[in-house]
Amino acid sequence: MGNLFQNLAIGFSVLADPIVILYALSGVLAGVIIGALPGLGPSVGIAVLLPLTYGMEPSAGIILLCGIYYGAMYGGSITSILINTPGDSAAIMTTLDGYPLTLKGQAGKALGMAAYASVIGGTISVVAFMLLAPVIAQYALAFGSSEYFALMILGLTSIAGMTGDSPAKGFFAAFLGLFIALIGLDLVTGLPRYVFGNVHLYSGIDFIPVAMGLFGIAEIIAINSGGDINIDKESIKLKNLFPTKQEWKDCLPHIGRGTGLGFFIGMLPGAGATIASFLSYSMAKKISKRGNQFGTGLLEGVAAPESANNAASMGAMVPMLTLGVPGSGSTAIMMGALMMLGITPGPSFFIKEAEVAWSLVASMYVGNLFLLLLGVLGLPLFVRILKVKAPILNSVVLAFILIGAYALENSMFTVGVTIFFGAIGYFLKKLKVPSAPAILGIVLGYLTESNLRQALIIADGSIFGVIAKPITAVILVFAIILAFGTPITEFVKKRFAKNIAVSK
Repeated sequence: MGNLFQNLAIGFSVLADPIVILYALSGVLAGVIIGALPGLGPSVGIAVLLPLTYGMEPSAGIILLCGIYYGAMYGGSITSILINTPGDSAAIMTTLDGYPLTLKGQAGKALGMAAYASVIGGTISVVAFMLLAPVIAQYALAFGSSEYFALMILGLTSIAGMTGDSPAKGFFAAFLGLFIALIGLDLVTGLPRYVFGNVHLYSGIDFIPVAMGLFGIAEIIAINSGGDINIDKESIKLKNLFPTKQEWKDCLPHIGRGTGLGFFIGMLPGAGATIASFLSYSMAKKISKRGNQFGTGLLEGVAAPESANNAASMGAMVPMLTLGVPGSGSTAIMMGALMMLGITPGPSFFIKEAEVAWSLVASMYVGNLFLLLLGVLGLPLFVRILKVKAPILNSVVLAFILIGAYALENSMFTVGVTIFFGAIGYFLKKLKVPSAPAILGIVLGYLTESNLRQALIIADGSIFGVIAKPITAVILVFAIILAFGTPITEFVKKRFAKNIAVSK
């Protein structure tokens, strides 16, 4: 433990340089702004600002990029809460309760809880990263294609938590998402599937333009078509921006669980913050005493996914730094930046590059403090977005959505896809079909198929060879319990109550 504090002291000594502190603050600020812009997210933000690190000291460069990373994870919640347009896929679950809170006149409180949950999840994960990274990373290596397949099945069980009052409509949306995930070239044979001769579809449909269409454009169309959305802007006062003691009591357990789940999921290469936020929200809904009210505007529904996605961003740093295996697209870019600066992440990183490694850990503590200050002090500024006249706000949001869609692949086809799914989202909204299951189907559909196909190839086509592995079997059993546990419990309770009534 003494060596731990000595190493941490080395890290903070690097941060004694005001320029390095400025880099950390600039990274977090840029990340918040980038995260709030629909379609960008941390990966695009890091890639765009990567040239800024040319010529920098390695410590300063990675601190700047890391600040952009977790700043963007929080920034995505801003537009999710205020205008129902997720900045990136990890913020999709925040829209389910964040936007209803805005409609209730509690946008400030929702943004505040998003900031607190992000900072708490991020800070606890930094401590876990510092203490447990070398040990836990070894277990992450035990996950192969079959284990990832089981993890994706576990993720798909969270669909049941997004169906609302109509499971049939929710599962219809999920199957729509799974169908969209199949579009493109077959993973094994290379044959095109559902492309209808369009070469643009050979690479499949990315979930980001679909999400921006189903959530952002659909909401704009719904508002402009005379919907009953009416935001009480005047009810947002400074004294109402912070959670009460009871709200803290309700949210803290979900923040704790979301942090643990997010950190673990983040360490698994390829899993990422999106899956962590989906699972955290689903778990919160199943455990909460007010689970049936999720989706109507509960702070618990904001706290759970926000703590998970920031914790996942810290967890993704573990395999990248200790094993040289990126845990997400963003950490892959950061790994490239480190190598560009002459540093190779791996098992000896914390020994050979101790100053860089521990300055990065120290910057995470300082960066989370900056994130909290920006989140709280920026609340009045964020909420003022609601005071902009609806036609102007909708025009600006639509412009950002379309620009973000074009920036993904520099293609007007992606813009067309976004507009198309905006129309689909509008009709789904009119039919009261939830959009979140469709996004989950797209995100997990490709990963589920690819990992299953790989696992079957390794197991010589035997499905029993896939599910017989210990970790895989445990995860699948847990998924079955989550999927069918609640209906079975409700059925048993009803039969038990009926038998008691008959006996009386």
